[in-house]
Amino acid sequence: MAPKVKGKAKPTGTAAIAAVGPSLDDLFSTLDRLVKNKQYKQILKVTDDILKLSQGDKDAVECKVVALIQLDDFDQALAVIDSSPGIDLVFQKAYCLYKRNRLQEALTALQNTEKSSPVLQLEAQIQFKLGNFTACIANHEKLLQKHQKIDSDEVKSNVIAAYVSGGRSKEVPSLMESMKVTAKSNFYLAYNAACALTEKGDYTKAEEHLLLARRIGQEALIEEEFLEEEIEDELAPITVQLAYVQQMQGRGAEALDSYNAFLKKKVQDDSSIAVASNNLIALRGARDLFDALKKFDKIFEKKAGGHRLQFSEKLDSRLSAKQKEAISFNSILLLLHSNKLDQARELLPYLFDTYPNTEVPTLLSASLAIKEGKSGRAEDILNQYAVKHPGNSTAAYLAGAQVAASSGNYARAADCLEKIVDEQHKLGMVATLVALRERAGNPKAAEAVLDAAVEWWDNHMSEDPSVVEQLIQEAAAFKLKHNKLEDAAKLFERLTKSSSSVVRAEALNGLVSSTAYANPAKAESYEQKLPPLTGLKHIDVDALERAAPVTSSMKRGRGQEDGQSKGDEKIEKAVRPKKKRKRKPLYPKNFDPAKPGPPPDPERWLPKRERSSFKPKKKRGAAEKVRGAQGSSAAANAATHTTASGATRSGPAAPAPPAKTTPEPPKPSSSSRNKKKGRR
Repeated sequence: MAPKVKGKAKPTGTAAIAAVGPSLDDLFSTLDRLVKNKQYKQILKVTDDILKLSQGDKDAVECKVVALIQLDDFDQALAVIDSSPGIDLVFQKAYCLYKRNRLQEALTALQNTEKSSPVLQLEAQIQFKLGNFTACIANHEKLLQKHQKIDSDEVKSNVIAAYVSGGRSKEVPSLMESMKVTAKSNFYLAYNAACALTEKGDYTKAEEHLLLARRIGQEALIEEEFLEEEIEDELAPITVQLAYVQQMQGRGAEALDSYNAFLKKKVQDDSSIAVASNNLIALRGARDLFDALKKFDKIFEKKAGGHRLQFSEKLDSRLSAKQKEAISFNSILLLLHSNKLDQARELLPYLFDTYPNTEVPTLLSASLAIKEGKSGRAEDILNQYAVKHPGNSTAAYLAGAQVAASSGNYARAADCLEKIVDEQHKLGMVATLVALRERAGNPKAAEAVLDAAVEWWDNHMSEDPSVVEQLIQEAAAFKLKHNKLEDAAKLFERLTKSSSSVVRAEALNGLVSSTAYANPAKAESYEQKLPPLTGLKHIDVDALERAAPVTSSMKRGRGQEDGQSKGDEKIEKAVRPKKKRKRKPLYPKNFDPAKPGPPPDPERWLPKRERSSFKPKKKRGAAEKVRGAQGSSAAANAATHTTASGATRSGPAAPAPPAKTTPEPPKPSSSSRNKKKGRR
């Protein structure tokens, strides 16, 4: 009989590989099934098995990269792409770089690729993140031209967002019409439409669209079986935008409650939390500074040296350029409010380097100088910026005027405002300049400002006379105040041709005042044209003056008319006693004077031992003193005793106790009796 074989011989070569695991075809079949079921973790395992059998397989590598992207493992996806140079994965690489916030690298990667629909969308998103809204809109327009029909609502929402951020909110209604969408299509579109209305300043309609977006979003997410916390996370931008709209409408208390309620919910949307915290701090101003500092500490990462503001990794990729700019500026402003001047001084160079095209770092630098008590230095900073950037100098000149006016130099403040040529004709600017010139003691310059404003509005606003009339009224009143009667009369004469009866009546009143001194007859003629006052036709003015309420000055006049001399009046004043104002008594807290209770003890200020009611305590254990003759029995002394009330009474003596038959223990000696017992 042949011997039994203990083990089979091991196969070699291809047969060995086939015996170890499934074949390549089986693995691809499994991969196809996993891809359809979106089981991304299992896809990674299968693709690794495929790549062991077939190194560099294009389909396996591409599936692995997509699975890693779906699992948000972008660094590993980039590593796989870099290790497979022969495979065209440029779009996937650019997307991973975009998600890792390496925006310039992502844009460079897409430069030489074919401008397909996905590439145009990704380029537009990268430009949006970089703040290049013109390029972003251009990419979206190419997308719309190349692909007339866009089915994705998300892409349509991105197009609207680009137009809003690019300052073209007025074009959004026609854009939505061309894309055949409405605000009711989904909550993303409603939200972006609301943002467009917010940019235009139509906050009432914006609030309506935001409420619509929240309702549509809640209904859609509930249908998809989202949890309540997940719904709050998805709708967080809408909630914060609603609070912002309330803030811009002047409903500060409602906005404050909305921000606080949102922050208490502890949602997972870090960008919405950062925006809400920033807006809340801006709404509070210089209040609750400690809480504001804590909120900003959560937004920025602490770096060694503290010479730059570094957003956390999540916020850096999710916040827009404008949002980062606003939060950075407010953080420095908060440091100034908190008197953390050293920290603000260290961070200002970072702002100048990061945001060179805005005047805000210069304004913050001037504010720091003012905080340090260097107002002259602040004026120099603002003036240098205005000279260097004439096209963006309005804010610098306004701030310079504020600094000069605060230090009492009104002439310099007016000079700063007059350098803002484009704003000279505005009513607020005219009023401020006139007030500053008057404060500086230069009424001629103030009058010149008013004359120039009247002339400008005459030439540019002939179709709307109300503004011109308002300016003429102010100019005429100013001239009348400074005794320029002829010039004032000319301006009042113009106002008599107004279509408003009120303006005409005020003009006639001004004409009477301005001509009464030089031409009384003309003043009387104007006075005759004044409209009669209703209800005063049959009033006797002389009788009204006699019946006027008696005042102290009238008493003095009547006394003198009746023959009383001034000396008598002075004597009467001296004799008359001055009335002293009776001060209300101050009672103790919770004291009712109507129910005062028993009177206080008059001896309450004395020590207890000195009061008449004091009774010293008897010493405990003290033996009563022996009274009477020696040898008298205790029974005789017990014939009288004191009751509890203190009265003494007589009574029969108590019977003597019977004799004890049991022996007693020996009594202690006198020395032991006198010893005190220790406390147990």
